[in-house]
Amino acid sequence: MIPLKPIADLPTHEVVNMPPLIGDQDLWAGDVALREAVAREGAGPAAGRLAEFGRLMGSDAVFEKAEQANRHAPELRAFDRHGRRINQVAYHPAYHDLMEIAVAGGAPNHAWIHGGPGAHAANMAVVYLFSQAESGVLCPMAMTYSVMPVLRNNPGGPNGVADEWIPRLLSAEYDSRDIPAAEKSGALVGMFMTEKQGGSDVRANSTTAEPAGAQTGEGAAYRLSGHKFFCSAPMCDAFLTLAYTKGGLSCFLMPRWTPDGERNNLFIQRLKDKLGNRSNASSEMELQDSWAVMVGPEGRGVRTIMDMVTGNRLYCAANSAALMRQALVQALHHTGHRTAFQKKLIHQPLMRNVLADLALEAEAALALALRVARSCDEAGNGAEAAALFRIGTALAKYWNCKRAPVHTAEALECLGGPGYIEESMMPRLYREAPLNSIWEGAGNVICLDVLRALHRQPAAVPALMAELETARGADGRLDAALDGLKAELADRDNLEFRARRLTERMALLWQAALLVQHAPGPVADAFCASRLGDRWTGSFGTLPPETDFDSILDRALPNGERAA
Repeated sequence: MIPLKPIADLPTHEVVNMPPLIGDQDLWAGDVALREAVAREGAGPAAGRLAEFGRLMGSDAVFEKAEQANRHAPELRAFDRHGRRINQVAYHPAYHDLMEIAVAGGAPNHAWIHGGPGAHAANMAVVYLFSQAESGVLCPMAMTYSVMPVLRNNPGGPNGVADEWIPRLLSAEYDSRDIPAAEKSGALVGMFMTEKQGGSDVRANSTTAEPAGAQTGEGAAYRLSGHKFFCSAPMCDAFLTLAYTKGGLSCFLMPRWTPDGERNNLFIQRLKDKLGNRSNASSEMELQDSWAVMVGPEGRGVRTIMDMVTGNRLYCAANSAALMRQALVQALHHTGHRTAFQKKLIHQPLMRNVLADLALEAEAALALALRVARSCDEAGNGAEAAALFRIGTALAKYWNCKRAPVHTAEALECLGGPGYIEESMMPRLYREAPLNSIWEGAGNVICLDVLRALHRQPAAVPALMAELETARGADGRLDAALDGLKAELADRDNLEFRARRLTERMALLWQAALLVQHAPGPVADAFCASRLGDRWTGSFGTLPPETDFDSILDRALPNGERAA
């Protein structure tokens, strides 16, 4: 028998001109734009915690857990081995490890635990750091974060829903056991809104709720029956959902276990086979006389649950910014170590243009997400502050989420063929990016919501324009664009046909205003020169030749390397 030659000795297997493994990243220390934004938006007191969390989330070990959690998708276990219906979902151990990291790091509750100025900006910084490694786990984190205003604003009548659930949601411990929430060390909350016949039109829902006793209205127990078409994170301990009573569409909190310690009638029909977000289970759920408590006034379910929707939209904006940042980091790493045509790719003029453009987009997305998060912190300071948060959340959700898919696609292309391979993580980022545009309202729904805010909140336009006007005089192109936006807002004809254009312009000008005021000159100048001109198509790599590419890339590089 002829011995096989070791692979390492094969003359054709020498590995040259390939980048090394990226290894551990420091997602905090390596991101100067993040550190500046955290300080600027009032979250500076959390910098120490964020620095520690950024080192953890950037570790190769955590990125590997994310890879495993997505490669080994959740599995439905509707029955136990004896045939009893248990409606459980089995996850890979890496998923539970990531859930523990997320809860301990404050992803679902940092703002509610610490409070004070900058608390929500800090919470979104946690989201931004976590999302660069893994996004699926953040679905239950987002819903738990977002349910808090609903519970605080609607304490639940005589049954005291808020008093019962808020302490559980503020826990820093992740408890994966499928047991009554009262017996657990921490709890998470999900949301079931969508039904197959209605989608975003929740008033087309058909789920019904009948009183479980003599009491009715807020705080009363009901029995719900219906079919929910998208139920993400079905292993949460309770869910906010909508159902019709005699008084109209109402909001309910529905636990997995009833108060008497029995499994609630929540029947998982199947798990969705999704494009991305593979680590997170999304299901169809049948409700058959499922026990729930009404939250908020009867017939005001949409208004009640919208507080949760708004928080989720803020999560989407921060998550999209994070996907862009990590896609940029991967592209910078590859092009910084790969040679083509006698130069490192990062030194090739056209590639430098693409990378610098990607860097501008990622920084602008982060700046907008954290500025809107600060508007959440300040929303209680009067009508204009509340209106800015209301419209700002929709603007950031729409624009960041629209830009993330094209950004990740361009970053993937920077890696060429290796970027199309699953091991590069670029396909996972690419598949994840479109989800934020769909979740909590697709593009048209968000744009119509912007119009609704403009119509119903007289303070919205003055608040936004006051924010943008703080940057007037710093860049002539921005000044001209602001004048154009004023004219567009004053024109009330065909608003629905123009809703996307208006939403895009407001978001884009807000990003420009933030960069002009707070980013280095080369960043702000390149952003205004490209995005505010009449030749911008939205594609990357079209920055003017006079752009200071060196400064932009040096700022974006995560490890203190030089781009020039």
